[in-house]
Amino acid sequence: MIAALAFAWRSLVRQPARATLGILGVAAVGALLLDMLLLSQGLVTSMQDLLDSTGFDIRVAATDPIPGEPDIADGPTAAAQIAELPSVSAAIAVRTEDVDIQLGTAKPTRAMFVGVSGGRARPWTVLRGANISGDHEIVINQYAADAIGVAPGATVILKAYCSGGAEAAPALPFRVVGIAEFPFDAPDTSGAGTTSASLADACGTPDSRTADLIMVTSAGDADAAASAIAARRPDLRAFTNNQAVGQMQQRGFTYFRQISTVLTTITVSFALLLITVLLTVSVNQRLGEVAALRALGFSQRRVVLDVLFESALIVGIGGVLSLPLGAALAIWLDAILKRMPNLPAALHFFVFDPQALWVHGGLLAATAVIAALYPMHIVARLPIAATLRDEVGG
Repeated sequence: MIAALAFAWRSLVRQPARATLGILGVAAVGALLLDMLLLSQGLVTSMQDLLDSTGFDIRVAATDPIPGEPDIADGPTAAAQIAELPSVSAAIAVRTEDVDIQLGTAKPTRAMFVGVSGGRARPWTVLRGANISGDHEIVINQYAADAIGVAPGATVILKAYCSGGAEAAPALPFRVVGIAEFPFDAPDTSGAGTTSASLADACGTPDSRTADLIMVTSAGDADAAASAIAARRPDLRAFTNNQAVGQMQQRGFTYFRQISTVLTTITVSFALLLITVLLTVSVNQRLGEVAALRALGFSQRRVVLDVLFESALIVGIGGVLSLPLGAALAIWLDAILKRMPNLPAALHFFVFDPQALWVHGGLLAATAVIAALYPMHIVARLPIAATLRDEVGG
């Protein structure tokens, strides 16, 4: 076996131009193949990681795991009822509206305004300054701080635009107490957070009971907690992070999987055709040599293995080169796709997955074997005497 592999290597290096073409072709195809495999599950994996990073593993909504209509009419009350369950560690009600933030007479900045109530947990992470602890206090993200030109301790004017709010919401002063990171912020989007009561004041309504969703941290078993929530509040729907991602995958993420499947099929077919053509041309140019080796005592199995190992060397070397090339290509493509509007900055389309490497290696190995079948058939059925006679006559 080792001798056959060494012989295949010598056959390969005797034709450096053709070997280089094959290796570079496989490297390019393998890089694209790897990226398509990463794309097929990358967005799902990234969304799962993003949801888990918030510290909340259950979302409770009126009808849907994604915040939207209809609202939860008694958000804080429902959050308090859920927090009392033994299987629940924390629960907060969350409401989002649009707001203009203005410093003095400068141009206002539009931001997503998040109001929370219930417990001490917050759906953001404070980077500098302090967290909200009283009325009319806000934390803002770094983009908003840069756009407005403020730091913790400054006072800004907020004018909210709320569904169900007053027709002319009042412009109220709020004190910026900290700079925070909101996990679902887009790179160029301003965000602000406060209490639900302060958000209701900004909306011009005293009612702070409505909420878009309730975010829950289970005591350990998310599925058990979700079942307990459903039993306690049958009028609401509780989704674990896994279930929420599954819902999103069925609605929109399948598009990327379909694209991945189509492009994977095309790239594997191209690699198969490329290696088959190169090996067939190489074998046809060496028919006389193969016939002479058979006449000298080389077995049919030995010359067939020579072709198979030559294919394996081309695909193997190209496949190894495709890994760093694919990683660099994935970073570049991810940066392009993330320019789509309103995508969270922490969301990625291409995410490393060990299973994708196994599939990548398996597809390339299958390509090496299948591409070598026809050239192997040629050398296996080669008529020795007739080929040598034609070589001498030529």
